[in-house]
Amino acid sequence: MSDIPENPYESPQAEINPVKPLAAQGLITETMLFYLKKASPWLRFVGIAGFIMLGLNALIGLTLIAGIQSFGNTIPGWSGAMGAGIGVFYLGGIALMFFPVFFIFQFGRKIKSYVHTGNEEDLEQAFKNNKSLWKFMGILSIIFLSFLALMIVFGGIAAVIAAVASGF
Repeated sequence: MSDIPENPYESPQAEINPVKPLAAQGLITETMLFYLKKASPWLRFVGIAGFIMLGLNALIGLTLIAGIQSFGNTIPGWSGAMGAGIGVFYLGGIALMFFPVFFIFQFGRKIKSYVHTGNEEDLEQAFKNNKSLWKFMGILSIIFLSFLALMIVFGGIAAVIAAVASGF
């Protein structure tokens, strides 16, 4: 009669298996996990600080647009449209920098989640955000280097034209 439980009306009990992080399964080492744990708070801090700085800079950009547009005509050589253009350019740069800050914050958040839950999907998402951060920064670097090369070429052309025009 060992097959019959003591209380036949008791709910069946499942064996509880704690979540094992990948370190326990041998896929990542304890040292890797240690460094991820140590990096997570700093990544989240940099992400939060980045969001705060983006917000403050957005206020500065909006102030530039509003302030220079209303007072632009009183500044010699400035017009309201120039101030608005500077402000819009400034806000565009802020919008562009939102993505790296977002990826950094998400990377740190997912690492923290992985450390607490051991869920492999959290670690995968963390590294996906890390990959996205560096892909974005790489593309941005290519764009800026391309603009730099164009500026050098056009600067050289302008220098030659200026030298020819001045009779050098």
